[in-house]
Amino acid sequence: MAERTAAQRVDVLVLGGGAAGLMTAFTAGRRGRRVRVIEHANRCGKKILMSGGGRCNFTNTGTTPANFISANPHFCKSALARYTPAHFIAMVERHGIAYHEKELGQLFCDDSSKQIVKMLLDECADAGVDVRISCSVEKIEKTEAGFRVHTTQGVVETASLVVATGALSIPSMGATGFGYTVAKQFGHSVLPTRAGLVPLTQSGKPAEQMAELSGVALPVTARAGKTSFSNFMLITHRGISGPAILQISNYWQPGEPLELDLLPGHDALETLTALRQSRPDAQLRTVLGELLPKRFAERLCETAFESRPMRQYDPKPLQAVAATLSRFPLVASGTEGYRTAEVTLGGVDTKELSSSTMESRLCPGLYFVGEVMDVTGWLGGYNFQWAWASGHAAGQNV
Repeated sequence: MAERTAAQRVDVLVLGGGAAGLMTAFTAGRRGRRVRVIEHANRCGKKILMSGGGRCNFTNTGTTPANFISANPHFCKSALARYTPAHFIAMVERHGIAYHEKELGQLFCDDSSKQIVKMLLDECADAGVDVRISCSVEKIEKTEAGFRVHTTQGVVETASLVVATGALSIPSMGATGFGYTVAKQFGHSVLPTRAGLVPLTQSGKPAEQMAELSGVALPVTARAGKTSFSNFMLITHRGISGPAILQISNYWQPGEPLELDLLPGHDALETLTALRQSRPDAQLRTVLGELLPKRFAERLCETAFESRPMRQYDPKPLQAVAATLSRFPLVASGTEGYRTAEVTLGGVDTKELSSSTMESRLCPGLYFVGEVMDVTGWLGGYNFQWAWASGHAAGQNV
């Protein structure tokens, strides 16, 4: 009985001090709500701090619903339309944070991702949000008035409970599946999860063929099924990475075919035919070494086709070389898993949530924001924009 009288009361309790959680918190705080954020790690925004090589790719100016993967593809539309990249950029500028566009609408801090975390915490402070770190949840109970949450820093009673715990990606940053446990406790379905935006691994002969090429990077178009992405591929000591590979990893699963166009933006047959006419005595490995990284071209000639003078390639064998360059079969055995994955695919089924408020349709007062849901963005700032948009939607309604 003594414990009940000692319970602390708030209007909104946010579980998780990451991007989506802090966004929810200060948005609600601005509306006069008494808000507390509890973060189990020893600081807020750890994933923000390490993102973008320490400079935080905080949004993408080209964000559209088409940049997201979900079993319920229409779910993200409402929140994204109501809180756009322009809204977040305005806040960044108001805080005097210098930024630049790297490529394809990707915005990064000029200085450090610490500035984004500080901005979010400053906004929380201005809105009267109580932020607690090194605070873990021990038990959650449903009450008539809302929820009773037992934490390592006492018992909290709240009308609204926001699950902003992230997902399974990068456990070294403190990532866990706790949000899924909470969802299931209150009757929610959790769709199968897997690592996304993740490097691919190779083994056996494919790995041997790429051996000694670690560090080599080249532009490619990576294809899995009907989906393709054009950007750089990086060969690593364990397999392949780089933006094109991270992007396609969201659409590929082990055992499925994966192809590379090694001459993106070029018609391989036209290019080779022209080189055959202009440089008939040059070896294939020589001309490919001018189109591709030299070491990669040499290994290609050793493993995929023999190198002869260009004049010796009649139309049919030249077509075969061109076909290999255009649809190079990339054999991957798996992924690096959650250890290095930037996001988690799958999660809380959005069909059981309101797309306008992020509130549970099964349990009034319960909200989910950010990565814990089955909404996953492409590489390039899209997942942060989803954190801002979903957090804003929930913060406007809790």
